[in-house]
Amino acid sequence: MSFFSSTDKALWRLALPMIFSNITVPLLGLVDTAVIGHLDSAAYLGGVAVGSMATSFLFMLLLFLRMSTTGLTAQAFGAKDPAGLARALVQPLMLALIAGFAIFLLRTPLINLALHITGGSDDVLLQARRFLEIRWLSAPASLANLVLLGWLLGVQYARAPVILLVVGNLLNIVLDLWLVMGMQMNVQGAALSTVIAEYVTFLIGLLMAWKVLRLRGVSVTMLKAAWRGNMRKLLALNRDIMLRSLLLQLCFGSITVLGARLGGEVVAVNAVLMTLLTFTAYALDGFAYAVEAHSGHAFGARDRSSLLDVWRAACRQAGIVALAFALVYACFGSTIVAMLTSIDSLRQLAGHYLPWQILLPLVGVWCYLLDGMFIGATRGREMRNSMALAALGFALTLLSLPLLGNHGLWLALCVFLALRGVTLGWMWRRFWQQDRWFT
Repeated sequence: MSFFSSTDKALWRLALPMIFSNITVPLLGLVDTAVIGHLDSAAYLGGVAVGSMATSFLFMLLLFLRMSTTGLTAQAFGAKDPAGLARALVQPLMLALIAGFAIFLLRTPLINLALHITGGSDDVLLQARRFLEIRWLSAPASLANLVLLGWLLGVQYARAPVILLVVGNLLNIVLDLWLVMGMQMNVQGAALSTVIAEYVTFLIGLLMAWKVLRLRGVSVTMLKAAWRGNMRKLLALNRDIMLRSLLLQLCFGSITVLGARLGGEVVAVNAVLMTLLTFTAYALDGFAYAVEAHSGHAFGARDRSSLLDVWRAACRQAGIVALAFALVYACFGSTIVAMLTSIDSLRQLAGHYLPWQILLPLVGVWCYLLDGMFIGATRGREMRNSMALAALGFALTLLSLPLLGNHGLWLALCVFLALRGVTLGWMWRRFWQQDRWFT
């Protein structure tokens, strides 16, 4: 078998655009930090940080809207089922808009709760409130965009995710510079720039979805009837993926919380090193998205051979990328850290934990790929169970903190990623041996 087969090329055609578009996400965060960080008070930066964290936590819990949509759409696409394609778009889009308008209408009590949990100085909380009161106006569009992104990915329209993410984030950056620096709107400008970008992205996404619907023979009559049927399956799938996302958020959030208890320098150096992990995750997520689409297509077509080809290609290509990240961090990790912070004590402290950054891409790549396989097959229950076992392993490993200190945190994260890969791999192998993957 060729090391770079037609399946490998098809995988890269979806993965590469997603990797490049994903890079715009941390770029937006860097611009936000740079723009707000040049204002005359640290409270502005603190307020945006708190507001962004609360927004990320809330919207990440609803990430199931994208994940479930990709799997169901890819299956309908593989089965050549136009009515299924219509249903895979309309039903999750309805859920997204209902949830979005609920956040829109209830944002004041939700903001009060989020700020009460977060805590902090009065000045920071005031700026965070001003940010969130505007930022959460975008909730209907933000959640609908998750569905549109998932649906367009499921039909393997490779350019669409790039257009949605890149155009949205670049527009956000331009508006950020204009409203914050030019119009002197401070944190309200940062929030408003995101709101405008989200609604523009929503309109672009609808136009692209309409184009694909017409090409795939989906009629207006099908769209009108698409809200009926299989809603219970969609709700059960979304419930399982939401619980999975909650466990994921709690584990990653606890790294920051527990790191803070180990000292100010520890939490700071962990934040710097997590930047490396974030970029690794964005790159490997590009392969996970591609695997979702191809796996779902093969599942819908009941094509056993195609599914195996996708898996082998993903292992080859994503494995190479993970190894490349490990080599870069091994050779240039200290240089990268020096670019991220000018504080000598943090640079020296980071050197103690760089070996973990070399190991994590090699350990974590498999859970990303297997997530894609299970999302494509819409097996949310198995993903939930795997995440629960991994979270348990993470919690038990944290018992080593008194002995290992901050190394215990990184060990727990490594165990967490490894257990996700091992449990999902075991489940997939069992389904495959028993010939139950397509049932």
